Amino acid sequence: MKYVFYLMLLAFSNMDAQTKFSVKEVETPHWKSIYHLINEKGETIKVLDSSRYAVSFNGDKLSYFAIFLIKGESGWTAIDSDEKVLFKVYNTSFGEPSPDEIVENKIRIVGQNNKIGFADHKGNIIIKPQFEIVTSFSNGKAIIGESCEKKPWGKHEDKDDCQHYSIVCTKHGYIDAHGKILEIGNLTFEEVMKKINWKSPEQ
Repeated sequence: MKYVFYLMLLAFSNMDAQTKFSVKEVETPHWKSIYHLINEKGETIKVLDSSRYAVSFNGDKLSYFAIFLIKGESGWTAIDSDEKVLFKVYNTSFGEPSPDEIVENKIRIVGQNNKIGFADHKGNIIIKPQFEIVTSFSNGKAIIGESCEKKPWGKHEDKDDCQHYSIVCTKHGYIDAHGKILEIGNLTFEEVMKKINWKSPEQ
C-alpha cells in the first residue's frame, strides 16, 4: 500500500515538473536566427535547429511553452522546454500572423478539422477542440459561433491580393470556463456580447 501511495505521489509531483523558460533569438552574421531556450536562472537549456524553427513570438517572457512557426508546417506550434509539441495555437487575425495569447489563464488551440479548444498557461489541454469559432474568455465566459463561413475582404482576384477575411455565423451563444455550452441559438454576436458583458482583451 505504501508503494502504491509513493507511485501516486511521484506521478503528481511530475505533473508540476514543467520548466519555465524564455526564448532568446541570436542572429548570425548571415542573418540567420538561432533560438535558445533559457531557464529561470538564465542558463541555456536547449539550442533549437534553425533549419526547423522560423518565427517565435515569446521573446524574453518566461512561460511553460513557446509558440513557433515551424518550417514545412501550417499554423503555430506550441512546444515545451524538451521540444515536445503540445498543440497548435489559434491564429487570431484572419490574413496575418498573430498567434493567440493567454487570457484568463486560457489560450485557444486548434485540433482536427480546425475545431477550437483551450489550453491553460502550463500547456495542459483543458477544453478539447470542439468549437467552430470561439472568442477568448471574458469574466469566465466566451462567445461561440455555429454555421459559420468566411467572407473575404474584396474580390481576391489574384493570389497576391489581400487575404483578409471575416467570419460570419448564423448562430451564436456562449460557454463557461469548463467549455459547457450555456446558450446557443439565433442570436447575433452583439446580442450575446451585451448579454454576458463580454469584452475583448484589447479593451
